[in-house]
Amino acid sequence: MARAGLTTERVVAAAADLADSVGFEHITVAALARGFGVKDASLYAHVKNLSELRVRVAILAGLDLADRIADALAGRAGRDALVAFADAYRGFALAHPGRYAATQQQELDPSVYDDHPALRRNLTCTYALLQGYDLAEPELTDAGRLLRSTFHGFVSIELAGGFRHQREAGASWAGAVQALHMALTNWPKEANR
Repeated sequence: MARAGLTTERVVAAAADLADSVGFEHITVAALARGFGVKDASLYAHVKNLSELRVRVAILAGLDLADRIADALAGRAGRDALVAFADAYRGFALAHPGRYAATQQQELDPSVYDDHPALRRNLTCTYALLQGYDLAEPELTDAGRLLRSTFHGFVSIELAGGFRHQREAGASWAGAVQALHMALTNWPKEANR
């Protein structure tokens, strides 16, 4: 029988917190059980195995990130929307590095997105943002890939402590977002390539 007070939601939330403190790749059922003061077996009433636990953390984190981006974009367009999206993305990554790493998992089964359609909200928000720049396919996909690559690359380097120059990373971030705005405003159309 499951230990009183433990629920799947509490176990997953604790795993997400653990990921933020030790890194997503370092979460284990044993470490999580120690945090609750229970034996490993007590957690298996709530999650099947470590793989399922990590998927659940990825879902939790993905939904949180999607909510933050959607909230930041509400009522904004153009450059203001881009800055809000970018700052929400970076803010989430810096505040929750383990959760952020969970959102970058590539091995999630496609059925996870069917079971949790809100996970697609980041894509929907990205497309809405880019349509504000008068982009259509295939430019939407290309521009979306540029945004994701830039945002992920920057925050990954920042989280790893790679920006040791005296210039504050936030100033470089603002400059990069402004450069993205200019690139999106002047995006070459497919017919002109």
